Amino acid sequence: MAATQEPQLDEIQWKAPPIAQSMGGIQTNTVLPYFYQSPFFDATSNNATITTQATHNPALFYLIQTREAFGARLRTMQGLEFMVAHDPSENGTKVENSGIWVIRKQNRRKRPGAEDEIIPISSYYVVGENIYMASSLGSILGARLLTTVTSLNKVIATTSALPIFTPALGHAYLPPAPKSLNLATSTQLSQTSKESTPMPGTQDSTLTKASSKALLDHDMQSAQLLQNSLNLSLRYGHEYMDDNPLVGEPGSFIITKTREVQQPASQPKTKPAPVPTKPPTPQIKTDVPEPKRKPSMGAEKSPTTPGTKEKKARRKSRPATSVTTPK
Repeated sequence: MAATQEPQLDEIQWKAPPIAQSMGGIQTNTVLPYFYQSPFFDATSNNATITTQATHNPALFYLIQTREAFGARLRTMQGLEFMVAHDPSENGTKVENSGIWVIRKQNRRKRPGAEDEIIPISSYYVVGENIYMASSLGSILGARLLTTVTSLNKVIATTSALPIFTPALGHAYLPPAPKSLNLATSTQLSQTSKESTPMPGTQDSTLTKASSKALLDHDMQSAQLLQNSLNLSLRYGHEYMDDNPLVGEPGSFIITKTREVQQPASQPKTKPAPVPTKPPTPQIKTDVPEPKRKPSMGAEKSPTTPGTKEKKARRKSRPATSVTTPK
């Protein structure tokens, strides 16, 4: 049978109230012995060595009586050790305190003629009777990045199936409402009689939700269609789909010629060249005055119209006499 995997130390919380009560509570001189009972303690450290020696050697028993004497003994040694980095009671002088101790696991190296080199390894918090291990910066960043990447993968997997393309709506992220649902809703509403009309407040919630969702989808489609129409109008409003656009008014459209090129909207419009017109056709007067007849003897002459000249009587030509030439 496979052994169960133990949880990581920075993911557990340890406490032992009976041990804390037997020591007279957590204080400045009992915080380290209480910490020795937790799984965070390393039995190969200098703390375990000094404690074992003081327990079996009465001459060294004073070292485990006070924390100051124990810490002074640790500073003379080299290797792995656990030191109290923060004491909220300030060596027992402060009665009211936060009750949070900080214990640091570190490695001490002796250097001749210089101060000791301290290499921190990890930190632990003693809050009342609970002991926690502080997470490292690398583990915190790794956990945050793993959470972010997992959330992004879920979002991408969810949104990859949402885009829908239709010629009428283009790219959309919400599916259009089916027409059958709208027809069924309107038919069911129209066929209900007065007897089957429910009392106010007792209508079917399913029908209400379906109708409200259909109305919401319809409003969204209408708004999207309006926006697309406005964009197309602003973008292609000055262009024609046909090479020969129609001109004129409804009922009298005229197809323009292909060679006629429209000027772009940016160029100023020029006045059209005047079309040469034919000279006006001279009008022929048809009101010719009637010829005057020779008045008969004794007849009165007709009065002459003012503004007109009286025509002179033409003399009749005599017939020419033939001239005979001698033979």
